[in-house]
Amino acid sequence: MVTWWGLVIEGYHVTQERLMSEIGERFGLTPGAFDILLRLVRSPECRMPMTKLAKEAALSSGGFTKVADRLAAADLIRRQPCDTDRRVTYVALTDHGRVTAESAKHACAEILRRTVLGPLGPEASEQLAAAMRTLRTANAEE
Repeated sequence: MVTWWGLVIEGYHVTQERLMSEIGERFGLTPGAFDILLRLVRSPECRMPMTKLAKEAALSSGGFTKVADRLAAADLIRRQPCDTDRRVTYVALTDHGRVTAESAKHACAEILRRTVLGPLGPEASEQLAAAMRTLRTANAEE
């Protein structure tokens, strides 16, 4: 059982490393930056409250601030104060950030087709996704 689980983890790690290596080479994005851009591009108005985004990205407030500062310096995101609550700050994609996020998202899909769908095929890929969804639900903290 432990060997089997080790193979699952190794398969994930080498595939994720290949994916993130290609995203890094093509777009100059770290895994954390890529994750934040993807979350923003899928959000309404391409923006989210900073605290919610940090939590979803599983980053500490300090870690998130570092990534956000780098993304802002690269003109990929901007911070926006909330009009109705001074305690809330939004993170929003800039126009450049939206183009970069969309391009990186499409590149990610192409890489996944090549590195996951290609070797596994459609049926096994669907089974893998279903199994991971089941594990996520069964083991998620409440």
